[in-house]
Amino acid sequence: MAAPKSPNLVSVTTINDDGSRYFLHPADVKGRWTLARRIVGLLLIVVYVLLPWIPINGNPAVFLDVENRMFHLFGLTLVPQDLWVMFFAISGMGFALFFITSLLGRIWCGWACPYTVFLDHVYRRIERWIEGDATARRALQQAPWTVGKIAKRVTKHLIFVVIAAAIAHVFISYFVSLERLYGFMQEGPLQHATAFGVVLFLTLVLWFCFGYFREQFCIIMCPYGRLQSALTDDDTINIGYDEKRGEPRGAKGKAEGDCIDCRRCVQVCPTGIDIRNGLQLECIGCTACIDACDDIMTKVERPKGLIRYDSFNGFAGKKRRYLRPRVYAYCALAVLGLGALTLVASNKARPFTATISRAGGAGFFSDASSVRNIYKVRVFNKRNQTASITIHLGQKTPAGYQLSGAEQSFSIAPLSEMSRTCVVFAPLAAYTGSSDIVIEVHADPGDVVLEKTARFLGPNPQSIPKP
Repeated sequence: MAAPKSPNLVSVTTINDDGSRYFLHPADVKGRWTLARRIVGLLLIVVYVLLPWIPINGNPAVFLDVENRMFHLFGLTLVPQDLWVMFFAISGMGFALFFITSLLGRIWCGWACPYTVFLDHVYRRIERWIEGDATARRALQQAPWTVGKIAKRVTKHLIFVVIAAAIAHVFISYFVSLERLYGFMQEGPLQHATAFGVVLFLTLVLWFCFGYFREQFCIIMCPYGRLQSALTDDDTINIGYDEKRGEPRGAKGKAEGDCIDCRRCVQVCPTGIDIRNGLQLECIGCTACIDACDDIMTKVERPKGLIRYDSFNGFAGKKRRYLRPRVYAYCALAVLGLGALTLVASNKARPFTATISRAGGAGFFSDASSVRNIYKVRVFNKRNQTASITIHLGQKTPAGYQLSGAEQSFSIAPLSEMSRTCVVFAPLAAYTGSSDIVIEVHADPGDVVLEKTARFLGPNPQSIPKP
């Protein structure tokens, strides 16, 4: 069996000299960091699976109801007109990620990225269970196709497909709800061709990525690894090798440094790098090399931490600075985005929304007795129960103005909208020119009152003939 490939800084390990793919078989590792990552990964998987099951205000915690153009996020219901709110959500979370990266490097990639979570904590665990450790998997890859090899590969990929299908079904449940998804599954695929096509497509993509493409996604396609050099500096905490302590490396008993050149850190790396060559684009911060090196240091009776979380300045023996200008800048931008999101969401969290627009045609009508403006009031009921709506003029409306056309209350079905045409009269005796009026929309249950300001237009009072 050929020896594993040695990493270098000239090309990525997963590409052979002739341009073909070099398949990695990272060894298993145990340790405190690996255990912590598995606990975090399990919790994230549980959250991913359970979010569609948790009801908040009558809807799943996260339900992107594209068909009805409503988006339910932890009790907040947004309609397409509200999607500008997502600007603050995306910018706030983006700068929060930048803030974390400037402090702790690629901790997102190694600990919380969904791709890493499923690949490391699900698919690779299954592969090790079926095909054995790294040595056994390399031997199986180079072995001729026998009944045993075919049986192992078929079994592995069948399980991979089943898990990919499960992930895809959970994903689609965020868009059609679990109840409807279960109904779809009881009927033929052609009756719900779009949903079936999406699930089939996602299943095939996930199977390809987790069964074949694997670390190539992180190395080739993910843009985050290429951003890290712009987001980090010499004080950012990353996984690194203490060269001052480890060099010169060599076999146990012959080396002056602590590194015995066992290559265990290389064997466990899921992207095939040698962390002793320094921080590299392929490193996803998975901590496997830390646990592997600590285990070896314990066996050779040397202090742990030869590979550890630290900054470049920390490894160089310089003072570490955790708080620095870029950290303050990213934190301020994250707080600005998330703060704006919180403020906007607090206003959007109401169970009803209302908009007022001017009806088509002339801006106003006038005669010998009054000036009239026509408005269209559109009310949207976000709740899962029928709402009773009543429309009035607010107290801030000039005295003497009257509302006609919407005196009677009306009902709106759950998760639907309705509009009413309203005519506002201003008697000539009360009319003093164009001004703002307030239209109040009262919604039950909950006695919610929405105030909407509209402009009342009319002629110049001096041009109106006196009776």
